[in-house]
Amino acid sequence: MQIASLAEVGVTNVSTSDTIDSTFAALQRAQLARRGSFTLEARIAQLDQLRDSIKRHESNIIAACAADFRKPAPEVKLTELLPVLQEIRHTKKHLRKWMRPKRVAASVGVLGTKSYVRPEPKGVCLIIAPWNYPLNLALGPLVSALAAGNGAIIKPSEMTPHTSKVIANIVAETFPPDLVSVIEGDAAVAQKLLALPFDHIFFTGSPAVGKVVMEAAATNLSSVTLELGGKSPTIVGPDANIKRAARNIVWGKFANNGQTCIAPDHVFVHVNIADQFNEALKTEIGRVYGKTPEAQKSTADYCRIVNRRHFQRVSNLIDDAKNKGARVFEGGVTDAEENFIAPTLISNVSSDMDISREELFGPILPVIEFDDIDLVIKKINDNPKPLALYIFDKNESFATDIIERTSSGAVGVNLTVVHFLHPGLPFGGVNNSGIGAAHGEYGFRAFSHEKALMEDKHSLMHLLFPPYTAWVRRLIEAAVRILG
Repeated sequence: MQIASLAEVGVTNVSTSDTIDSTFAALQRAQLARRGSFTLEARIAQLDQLRDSIKRHESNIIAACAADFRKPAPEVKLTELLPVLQEIRHTKKHLRKWMRPKRVAASVGVLGTKSYVRPEPKGVCLIIAPWNYPLNLALGPLVSALAAGNGAIIKPSEMTPHTSKVIANIVAETFPPDLVSVIEGDAAVAQKLLALPFDHIFFTGSPAVGKVVMEAAATNLSSVTLELGGKSPTIVGPDANIKRAARNIVWGKFANNGQTCIAPDHVFVHVNIADQFNEALKTEIGRVYGKTPEAQKSTADYCRIVNRRHFQRVSNLIDDAKNKGARVFEGGVTDAEENFIAPTLISNVSSDMDISREELFGPILPVIEFDDIDLVIKKINDNPKPLALYIFDKNESFATDIIERTSSGAVGVNLTVVHFLHPGLPFGGVNNSGIGAAHGEYGFRAFSHEKALMEDKHSLMHLLFPPYTAWVRRLIEAAVRILG
């Protein structure tokens, strides 16, 4: 299906500083004018319109993702459409409760007062979306921003231009431009946007660029949510269900061609089951994507690397590993004309290889044998905290021990990636893998300022005010002694 250009639907590709400034100023003015009037009903109406527009554009979204990196239609529905539509449904169901001021009981020191925490919009927000899940990670945060009562500018990725155009079309037909606008462009456009005093910035991308975003936000003291990444480890214990582990790991790793921030980056497998597990991985890859590189290239179920630059980066990782003694025991076949890299399994991995240091973000799975879980935990803790950690074993105490002795954004036990689809769970990292959380109430709170509100009813605090007579001093001494 042909994707309409922005010009065909009357959307301008905004890239000049003047237009960026004027768009931002219009959102600021409108946000001030909407204060107090962007009610629950108004927010739900905007979410309904977004849902309806996404559904109308479903075929365009599928075609755009196919044009950008041959993403299979079922995978688009599962990983691009479902998360956003589910987020809208979940938000509408709970928004009244989230918006309601929460009563806070008075402490002894402030008896006679009434206190509340009142969520209010932060203001004008910037959403910088990545290319790997271009629709999901642009419109998912928008749901939270709107639910919290904010205006927003979305900067989609220039690496997926067809999907970016569809996002622009959806936004243009759904929202007034002083509520939500899309600004397309490259890194220079992102830099111009980051120079503006946004009230909140929601960025999804690499830790390296996340540091740049945080530095830019610091100039204006803008709050940030950073959804980053890292090397998410997977541990397959001695009592794991091997077939189930292989099935979950192959899906979590090779969906979207491995271009997933929470994909298993590498696998530690217990030496007692390593041979069986490796064979199970190969069998599962063959079952899902085809037993030969030719079959894998021809299947409609296997995505591609997004562009030539990233194809070369992932290819170089394989070559570096082989040159340093790694063994490719499945896959390794590449085709630069199609940005195709077959599902690749690698053993004999050493610490001097690039695949041991860099986030892979591609269809490469290093498999590392272990016999001492303490050494595995030490390796995990010696590296930056990952966005996700996956554990496969029938023994609950095995998983509990690892969870208690490591730090990560999330943990999946006997599953991979699926936690992203749970709207009731916070989605976010720790330190290098992210700051803040998204989804559901956690996303609403990320885009909200939680304002403290206290009202005096019949408190006695005024008895402690100056002048500090002997009587007042005795009262203060008593207060410190009793309450301190």
